[in-house]
Amino acid sequence: MTEVQLTILHTGTVLVDQALPYHRDTDPPLAWTHLLRPQSALVDIPVSCYLIENQHGLTLIDTGWHTDNRTRWGQMKNLRHQYPVNKANLPAGQAIHEQLEERGIRPHDLDLVLMSHLYCDHADGLRLVKEAPRILVSEAEFRAAQKDRIRYLPHQWKGVNLQTYTWNSRVGERQAYDPYGDGSVVMVSAPGHSPGLTATLVRGTDTVPNAEPGVIGNDLRKYILLTSNVGFGRPSFEERLRPGVVTDAKAAFSSLDWACAAGADPRCIAMYANHDPEVEAGTRSLV
Repeated sequence: MTEVQLTILHTGTVLVDQALPYHRDTDPPLAWTHLLRPQSALVDIPVSCYLIENQHGLTLIDTGWHTDNRTRWGQMKNLRHQYPVNKANLPAGQAIHEQLEERGIRPHDLDLVLMSHLYCDHADGLRLVKEAPRILVSEAEFRAAQKDRIRYLPHQWKGVNLQTYTWNSRVGERQAYDPYGDGSVVMVSAPGHSPGLTATLVRGTDTVPNAEPGVIGNDLRKYILLTSNVGFGRPSFEERLRPGVVTDAKAAFSSLDWACAAGADPRCIAMYANHDPEVEAGTRSLV
């Protein structure tokens, strides 16, 4: 059996109002912007990337913060109108290219970079790995980023050969993209927080015999589920709290319900949300 390794990399943190990751009906309008809110409402949450090592080589999911954010002026210039809403903290050595280099990996050594979506804390590091041979995002997400200059900061991928993919597979009833054609890494459509948001299934070879199809389908292999921003942490899934920032609230709840069901499936050995403060950095293995 080929062992699959998933390494969770925390590329700094982001300071946001607690209403941004967890929307509650009692929140004031636009609470996620932190407008007229107390300092006690702020939370500092991790910004995660994922390095997958399997039979196809090295696959990176998301890119975290850019080093421009290490000075206040650089951060204000980089994040622009979004700076009041989310502030970056990127300690030395935690940028994505720095963490890869620590492991003896250069961007050109990556076989594939897959973007869950293009919001600033996920796409900011694209320029740091632009030498990767393939960098892909869903067509739906790229199309949204071309039109929406409030939620997206296109300078973050200026000079990057960012290409798009269309759905070529399905996971249960959801559209999906299978870059390697064998289901080992699958990007699953999970819109709501953004139009082209994707969660990621990372599969090993071990199986759960006679598992019911559920929301995942007939593939019997065990998997790790990376929810990206479908949910931000334990309260998302236990209290059914969608993100405060959404482009489609109904779709966000549908994606959250799907993630909860996928996480409860007996084939799921772990489920990780990108910004969950309870998730520790480090390597997990699947067989």
